[in-house]
Amino acid sequence: MKDIKAIISKNITELRQKSGMTQLELAERLNYSDKAVSKWERGESLPDITVLLEIAKLYLVTLDYLVEEEHTAPKKQKRESGHRYNRGFITGISVLLVWFIAMLSFVLVSLIAPEEQFQWLAFLAAVPVSCIVWLVFNSAWFDVRVNYLIVSLLMWSGLATLHISFLALGINIWLIYLLGIPGQIIILMWSGIKIRKKPTESKTESE
Repeated sequence: MKDIKAIISKNITELRQKSGMTQLELAERLNYSDKAVSKWERGESLPDITVLLEIAKLYLVTLDYLVEEEHTAPKKQKRESGHRYNRGFITGISVLLVWFIAMLSFVLVSLIAPEEQFQWLAFLAAVPVSCIVWLVFNSAWFDVRVNYLIVSLLMWSGLATLHISFLALGINIWLIYLLGIPGQIIILMWSGIKIRKKPTESKTESE
């Protein structure tokens, strides 16, 4: 059997990578330094039992899972994978529903008032509305870091929708895009804000 340090380090590394976390992100969740996490993953030291329990809880595995050399995917992990699939499916259906409503509006207006020329604006409006729906579900179920990208798409698509809508009426308000410049800067600065717990001296280095 492999050395227990090598087994635990291998399991911690695999769980962290499968979750998409960096060493720094795992360290912040455990209130340790990334140097300590790096030493654990290299097998140079071991986290104490309380930290191992925190890691097991974080990745939805048992403590036995962390010390076993060979194992199958835990039931909780399988359920979580199934939940993520279902949530992604629900999010996709919700976004498609927005476009279905846009298509329905286009068809109804075209049938009821064929002389109208702006029914295509329904598809244009569907873009920012889709971003709003995506933002809501992503905030509730997925990686909130993606929210910065979604908010950027929402802002620019919203500005484009306003510009093109007014342009269809013969009014050119292209200067509205200038609002997107400070808006994008604010989003970028917002994405750089991180709330971190300061590791204590006793946790700066691994045990």
